[in-house]
Amino acid sequence: MTRAMRSPVRTPAGTPREESPAFGSVAGDLGFDGGEPRPLNYTAIQQSEEFAQLRRRMRRFVFPMTGLFLCWYMTYVLLAAFDHSLMNQKVVGQVNLGLILGVGQFISTILIMLAYLRYAKRNIDPRVEAIRTKVGVVEE
Repeated sequence: MTRAMRSPVRTPAGTPREESPAFGSVAGDLGFDGGEPRPLNYTAIQQSEEFAQLRRRMRRFVFPMTGLFLCWYMTYVLLAAFDHSLMNQKVVGQVNLGLILGVGQFISTILIMLAYLRYAKRNIDPRVEAIRTKVGVVEE
């Protein structure tokens, strides 16, 4: 799981509360009051330029890859539904083109997942960590 998907964490007791210029008073909202943690100012984080860049980075991968996969999938479905002669062509022994393209769907799904993991590790996780550091959130 990428760092972007981890559950929220709390700041340790005794962490100094400081104003964060990028997030307004979000850092001032951290800390403990009578044993209960005070919530982060998620609105300030969401409206920050760093968060907007993070979302743009994520969309830069997700939308094109989703479109590409949907086109590939719909091509497979339409060929299976309307071009039986093409899908029934034998490739090797009893293995036909339809079977190879069907297995290709699973393989492409795995490849897309691996590509996303690599992309997230290089482009998304460092930005998430930068935002968390700027806000003053540490992992437990």
